Amino acid sequence: MGTQHRAPTSEPPSNASPGTQAMSAMAGPSSASVQEESGSSTRTFDIDFEQLRKVVISEIDNERPRLKYINEMIHQHPETAYDEVFAHDLITREMELVGFAVKQKTYDLRTSFEVESGTKGRLVIFCAEYDALPEIGHGCGHNLIATASIAAFLGAAGALERSGADGRVRLLGTPAEEGGGGKVKLLEKGAFDGKVAAAIMAHPMGKKQMLGHDSHVQSGLAALKLIASHKFKTEFHGKSAHAAGEPWNGTNALDAAVAAYNNVALLRQQIQPDERVHMVFEAGGTVPNIIPNYTRMNWNVRSPTVGRADKLLERVKACISAGAMAAGCEVGYIPAPTYQNLIANETLCSTYKQEMALLGEDVVLRIEAASMNASTDMGNVAHVVPSFHGAFAIPTEPDVAIHSPQFAEAAATDRAHEAAMTCAQGMAMLALRVLLDDGVADATKQDFENKKEW
Repeated sequence: MGTQHRAPTSEPPSNASPGTQAMSAMAGPSSASVQEESGSSTRTFDIDFEQLRKVVISEIDNERPRLKYINEMIHQHPETAYDEVFAHDLITREMELVGFAVKQKTYDLRTSFEVESGTKGRLVIFCAEYDALPEIGHGCGHNLIATASIAAFLGAAGALERSGADGRVRLLGTPAEEGGGGKVKLLEKGAFDGKVAAAIMAHPMGKKQMLGHDSHVQSGLAALKLIASHKFKTEFHGKSAHAAGEPWNGTNALDAAVAAYNNVALLRQQIQPDERVHMVFEAGGTVPNIIPNYTRMNWNVRSPTVGRADKLLERVKACISAGAMAAGCEVGYIPAPTYQNLIANETLCSTYKQEMALLGEDVVLRIEAASMNASTDMGNVAHVVPSFHGAFAIPTEPDVAIHSPQFAEAAATDRAHEAAMTCAQGMAMLALRVLLDDGVADATKQDFENKKEW
């Protein structure tokens, strides 16, 4: 359904006004000609993107109190993967108050949801993440990701309704990015099935961490380069014994884990500079006078592509098996969803940069040979549908990185929220360009089909 602004009955105030009448589509300095079919007839009209940009800004501004409230509440109530019940209920309730029909607990996931506007035309999906990290909270700023995607959806939906043009936008709640592979499960359940013209989202980053020597740039980065990741756990099984009285009767599962750790530590010297292997001990015994019969480790093996990650994983598993063999223990594996490398779509990234420039923001298109060596399940989406995963800069101290308490604090600031709102305007316009500009839509599709990453 279209955007219907109503005064909210929940806590946040709203200065939203009733929906205005549909604006006339006039050719302007920034326009495109669109053909739409209705039954046996075809109509052609011009889309004025300058006017749409004003509408997007207005639509987002009308909902600023609500968006600020959503952002603050998600940040204040951090929830880890697949347990984002508060965030799910908050967002779906607020979207219903705006006037949308909302699908809750979608795709067999209790913390996923869908909101859609429009009934005809191409489809663009905005992905909203809202899970947090254990103990640290929103040290990855997913409160800002959710807020930016919600705002972009509202801006694009309102502009489509008021223009009268065909086009569909969907807000998809995507839980459990932090290791849980929420988008992998959504892909498996069909959330991205059909002719999806683009999937869109953006991530907050510390300015210096993201842009390096280009840290003077205020707004962000269009082509965020993220790599593939294999995630899994290992369980070592041995035999308990009294560590002082009869240690020879035990088989030490902690020895197996330590040997595996040390083997991989030695392997690191021989892996490529753009590859990473890291792990933690999750279970390592109970008391020192009992030889542990069970230990567990959590692993992450990263490489720029899945193919390279597969080869590195084989080497890591050889190190793990050798550790188990040396200690006389059995080893088992608990797999987690693999994150594929993120394919940057040149057309989507270039169009976003152009749209941000028209909003007065200077966005870096890409940084040569730069990679964070981080991973996301949005990479899996990018292998199935054309995808945009940009980054917007929020104010932090120079030495502050994501996944830290300091970044969690930065993600709660007013300046971070404003950065998310500006990014949302650009993402909304990117969606409208894909939906209403056949040239952009065709080039986006061609880049995706060629798996073109530049």
